[in-house]
Formats: sequence, C-alpha cells, structure tokens
Amino acid sequence: MKSLITLLLFPGLVAAGVSTSKADLVLQHGKIYTMDAARSWADSIAITDGQIVYVGDDSGVRSWIADGTRTIDLAGRFVMPSFIDAHVHPLSAGVELGQCALTDASTLEGILATVKQYAAEHPALAWVLGSNWQLPTFRDANPRKEWLDAIVPDRPVLLTSADGHSAWANSKALEIAGVTRSTTDPEDGRIERSAGGEPTGTLRESAIDLVYKMAPASTLEERVVGLRRAVRIMNGFGITGFHDASVTEDELKAYAEVERTGGLTVRAITALYADPMQPVEQIERLKRLRRQYHGKYFQATAVKIFEDGVIEPATAALLKPYLGRDGDAGSLNWEPEKLNPLVAWLDREQFQVHFHAIGDRAIRASLTALEEARRANGPRDARPLIAHLELIDPADIPRFARIPVIPVFQPIWAYADSYITELTVPKLGPDRMRWVYPLGSIHQTGALMAMGSDWSVSSVNPLEGIEVAVTRQDPEGPRASDRPFYPEERLDLQTALAAYTIGSAFASFREKETGSIEAGKSADLIVLSRNLFEISPAEISEVKVLCTLFEGKSVYEVPEWAGPTAK
Repeated sequence: MKSLITLLLFPGLVAAGVSTSKADLVLQHGKIYTMDAARSWADSIAITDGQIVYVGDDSGVRSWIADGTRTIDLAGRFVMPSFIDAHVHPLSAGVELGQCALTDASTLEGILATVKQYAAEHPALAWVLGSNWQLPTFRDANPRKEWLDAIVPDRPVLLTSADGHSAWANSKALEIAGVTRSTTDPEDGRIERSAGGEPTGTLRESAIDLVYKMAPASTLEERVVGLRRAVRIMNGFGITGFHDASVTEDELKAYAEVERTGGLTVRAITALYADPMQPVEQIERLKRLRRQYHGKYFQATAVKIFEDGVIEPATAALLKPYLGRDGDAGSLNWEPEKLNPLVAWLDREQFQVHFHAIGDRAIRASLTALEEARRANGPRDARPLIAHLELIDPADIPRFARIPVIPVFQPIWAYADSYITELTVPKLGPDRMRWVYPLGSIHQTGALMAMGSDWSVSSVNPLEGIEVAVTRQDPEGPRASDRPFYPEERLDLQTALAAYTIGSAFASFREKETGSIEAGKSADLIVLSRNLFEISPAEISEVKVLCTLFEGKSVYEVPEWAGPTAK
C-alpha cells in the first residue's frame, strides 16, 4: 500500500524510473500512444496488481523487472488504451445471436432463406424470433407479411429491424396479437397498411409491442448466455467498458449473475428505461433499481429517454416536415411538459440522463430540457448524454459545449450508405442533409465528445467507426468515384481515438480510473497489429486487436501476439 500511495502522490518518480516495488507484467520496446493530456508516446509499461505503475522509456522500466516479472517484447507494436463504447446494447445483441440472425442477409431472397432454414432447424419453437433485417432491402422499408406466410404459415414470426425501430410480422403473429384493419395505431407507433387499410406486416416504434408482448420472453439463462457471448465479442474488439443504453430489471438480473460468476470483464453503466406512459409513477422504481443493482463492474446509474424514432421510416421528430409526407414532421415521444419536469427530477436525484435523439426537433427538446434542469438545480457535474444526433439544426450546435452535454455519436453511420442515399436524402432534401452527423462542427465548439456503436444496430468494432469518422467513407472500401460524405465534418485521428477512449471514460465518470495509459490507472489497454498513425486512414478498419488487457489480465489474445519474451 505504501508503494501505491507513493506512486499516486509522486508520479514523477515513476516517469524517472525510480521504483518502490516490482512489476507483475512489463511491456517494453513498443510504440505506446498514452492518450494522456499531452497525447504523449512511450516505449514501456509496468503493471502491478492490475494497475499501471510506470509509463516511459525502455531504460526506466528496467528497475521494475525482477524474478517473477513477466516481460513481453512488443517489437515495435502499437499500444493504446482499450476502447469504451458509450452507447451499445450488448445483452440484447448477445441474445439475438442465439435467435434467427439476419445480419448477413442483404436481399429479400437471402432473408427468407435464412428464416426458412432457422424455422426448419427449430421445429419445437412456438415462435420464430429474429433480428437485423436492413430497412433499405425493401421499398419504403416496408416488408410484407405474405412473404413470411409463404415460408412459415403455421407459426408466428416476428423479426425486428437492424435499428430496432421497426418489426416484420407474419399473419399468424398478427392474428395472435389481434392486430387487424380495425386496430388503431398506438401512441408513438404506427401500423403500416395497404391502400385498403390492411396491415402489411410492418410495425413501427410502439406498435411493435402489440405483437412483441405476445411472444415468449427470454429466460434468465438465455440472457446470461447472451451477455457472456457479447462480452467475449467486445473484448475481442478491444472494448473493456460500455454504456448499455437501455435495460430492464430482468436484464439487470443477468448482469448481476454474470458478475457473480466472474464473467463481466468490462465496466458497464446501464441505463434504466424511462416509460413515457408513467412519467411520475416510475420514479420510485428507478431509485429502487439503482440501489438494488450496483456491483463492482456494473451500475444502474443512468436513465434512458427515447425522445423520438428514426428518420428512415419517418418516426424521428423534425423541425420541418418530411418531404413528400403531407406536412408530417414526426412526433416527440416526450413533449416538453412531461419531459422537462422528469429531466429536472432525474438530474436532482443524480441520475445520468441518456437521450436517444435523432431528429433536429428531438435534439432541440433534449437540449432545452437539460438546460432547464441546470437552471432549476444549479451547477453540477451531471455529464448528460445525447446519442445518435443524426440531424442537428446548426443553431443548436453551440449548446452542447455551453450547457454542457456530451454528444455520443455512432460515427460508423456517417457515410453515404443505402440508408442515407435511398431513405434519408429523399425525406430531408439537400439543405438539411448538410447537417447530418456534423461531428466536425460539434468538435469545433469544444464539446467533449464520446463515441459508441449502437450494436446490434451496426458493427461493434470501434476501428470501423473510427475509420468513418476520419474518412466519411464506406469502411469496407469506397469506390474510386465516391466522395466523402460532407468531408468538412471529418475528424482527425487523435480526436476520434480520444472520443472512443478518454472521452467515453469521462462520459462514464471514470476518467481518473481508465481511458488513458498513465501511472495509477487501471491497466486497460490493447495491442494492435498496426500503428494507426502510420497507415492510410482507409486501412484503419483492417487493423486487428492482438491482445486486450483488463485490469492487467488478458481477456482476449491471439496466440502469436506477444512475440519473443525478454528477461
């Protein structure tokens, strides 16, 4: 304990290589990007009891090496802090991987073949449940129930879209749920219908629940298996921390069980779902869940507010109407008269507010609610988050730094894919498209930025998102004729890496514990196959994680990563 106190109070001793104890693990001869305030580089790291005790040059680390110290020659490999995903849905993603996964099916024929095969291989399942069909696969993002009826006529089928804001049901599922042409749209939801008023099989937003509530819920065992699966996948991509962006109490039980049995090799902030149907009644429930579910590696300290939907099916809330939709501008899930008092209460009770806001009206309403909370409750280090931020009115961009609010972008969306070209441009037009995913403009205000993936909506690999943040082009390789998507909104590599490490650590209230490679911090770091600063930005997504350390212990590694050892 004396040696640790010395290190924390006198970090200069560490930099100079003057040690008061020996290290368990030493990594040397590397190119280590520390992500400290100066964005400095180092050659070596010494780790004891899961903490970093030395960062500096190779000569200074020698005094930390003794009998029993494991030493690894990095042979010039690139090392940086591990990633923290500030907006992701790992538990549900892990559960979905055990169901009918449609991620790799890019055509109607491919989707139907996958569903048919899954149904045949699981004849005992009462329902066929699946996820991750892509909206642009279908005209107007509107698949038909008859297509599913042709391959699974005798069992209910319910398939959620990749973004989670639409679902596709067959006739059997609609029948069980009692959804007919006479069923009215629920509040904040929409049943897509044919010209004659018949449900087509596509459900939007809260209308999904009409059918989903009839399907069997996942069991605790399935949720535990799903979370373990997700954590392994995330560790493999260099992630050792995240914000689970919306959880139920059943899901919190799975977190508690995985931590109890030693499988939670991440630090997680979980966001409790705020029900717009119970703006006041849920307050005691939220406080109880925060008290009850508070482990070493996960805490239920945030609250998720879905302020709107998404632009592609026109459920996001806009300041001006969608093109071609007869004055429809979408709607807020929480109107200001309900939203502002809730946010002020959450802020006063020291919950971290975590918004989903896609459209410019929803973003403005979220910012205003947070501004009102600051005015009502006075100064506080609240660190509220607004995630997604697709269309931001330029007048609102300076407010992020002023309030302040942490913008949490999903940078992997910021290029001209089919979602943008086929579903977004026709609904917004060129003038508004200029302000879609304005990462660079937000950064220029001085707002502290975090990043996330929104997995399973999109790839969980941070390096893909970082590449898009820097290039604004397809990470799978743009065609020669492709221009970057509003290149003035690109970020430099340092800024993008910071957002996925120290920025997301700050968003987690853990910047003093992790997010950079500094003495006194947890040894959460990754070794990569290539130096990100020495390659073309278009190659960033091709880089592989060789090893992930969490509290100094390997939670992922490829067999050949360490190279020769040295003593």
